[in-house]
Amino acid sequence: MYQWHRNIQAIIDEIDNCIRSQNDEELTLTHLARKTGYSEFYTSRRFREISGMQFRDYLRYRRLAFALKDIRDTKMGILEVAVKYGFSSHEAFTRAFKEAYGITPSDYRHKPVPVVMRTVIRPFDCYLLGIGGTGMLNSSESVKTYFVTIPAHKFLHIRNYESIGYWDFWQKQSLIPGQDCDTICGLLDSISGKLDDNGGSEPDSGSGQIMAYINEPNGRICSWGIPLAECYGVRLPADYSGEIPEQMQLMDVPEGEYIVFEHGPFDFESENAMVEEKIERAMKEFDYSATGYELDTSQGRVFYFYHDCIRFRKYIRPVKKA
Repeated sequence: MYQWHRNIQAIIDEIDNCIRSQNDEELTLTHLARKTGYSEFYTSRRFREISGMQFRDYLRYRRLAFALKDIRDTKMGILEVAVKYGFSSHEAFTRAFKEAYGITPSDYRHKPVPVVMRTVIRPFDCYLLGIGGTGMLNSSESVKTYFVTIPAHKFLHIRNYESIGYWDFWQKQSLIPGQDCDTICGLLDSISGKLDDNGGSEPDSGSGQIMAYINEPNGRICSWGIPLAECYGVRLPADYSGEIPEQMQLMDVPEGEYIVFEHGPFDFESENAMVEEKIERAMKEFDYSATGYELDTSQGRVFYFYHDCIRFRKYIRPVKKA
């Protein structure tokens, strides 16, 4: 089963590569099926079983997702965008765009409200498949520790007061209408100006979406004895004034000092658990007394967690003068 999740992930990554490079010749089920070594029929069936949709539907949604970002972030004409992403006319593009997002491209350009984009799916998600960390840690990188001052910003997010970890978080959110992973990630992906965005929703490039923990009285008591609410969202500029999706909360995060525990690139499938253990040990053993700082567990302080195995894994914890 895992091998087919890998195969479909490879197809999904190739779809985005072809759309990005406008390589329509290779953006066909025939070409992509060859990568698996199986027939078009069998590949199409497995794609539907694992992704939850037909290949042609996923391809259309991804083209529309790329098109939406061009409408939002560039001055390209709407017809130019339509042709770029394989639509035969302005009318066909407008019809497909409105069907997907409930708004026409011209209205969206005038007022880019949050919409549920079809973000890239990740069938080979090691967290959700229950794998990762089964081998030896080949990376010799140590955990870097440093202090930073993070300017005031806003944090748009959903939060859960009972979950423990990424998998459990999304399991619990999926029971709340409109707060499942696909819906929330799609909404966040459509919002421009995210402070941590590093290329949108393309595979492994980061889309500005991060986990966080907020010191909240109603949160679950964590291992170091304070109540934390687990969150998922995006950091936005302090002057952000866009619409807030009804499922989400927008909080002001004042300028503050933080300590960062960071590990460099690693292989998710084989090293994830060991990198996590390495960072957890570094945080536990860190001697604050030599720095003049201490961990700030004041109500409302935010702990950020970044996980992008291509670049880094890091925890950002609030601190204050001792």
